[in-house]
Amino acid sequence: MDRQQWHAEVFAQDNGFEPYIHFTDELDDFQFTALDAAIENILVVRGIDLVSTEWLKPLGQGLHEFRVRHTEDEILHMFGAGEIGASTKKKVLLRVFVHFHGERVVLLLSGYDKGDDPSDRRQEKAIAKARQYLTEWRSQETRRKATSRKSPGSTPK
Repeated sequence: MDRQQWHAEVFAQDNGFEPYIHFTDELDDFQFTALDAAIENILVVRGIDLVSTEWLKPLGQGLHEFRVRHTEDEILHMFGAGEIGASTKKKVLLRVFVHFHGERVVLLLSGYDKGDDPSDRRQEKAIAKARQYLTEWRSQETRRKATSRKSPGSTPK
């Protein structure tokens, strides 16, 4: 079955701040490589189809939580892209908030390290912030579409 992959896009606020990039900049190398492997080998390959798996939890109104609970080696081994290397005791417990839209686009909104603070309060705060980012992105899209309709000879993307 030949399926087109999804394309990951990073959300940027009007002032240029990218919450997802800020989140990844705070990760150590071990966490970052696990997250990168999960996005490249799982999220962009399966997209919204992950909703029926341990990887993706729907949060309502188009917001989803992508869950990374494995090391890079475990992820690569699961998907036949490599052998498991040296074992490590370090756990990975990352959450990335995403929205699926358009022609197979995964919008990366923000994330947090659940292993650093597993409290319900921290999770609720992160979800609320992700909802704000999604609302902001939707406003940006509305403005972009309105601007493209006003421009002569332009076609909406």
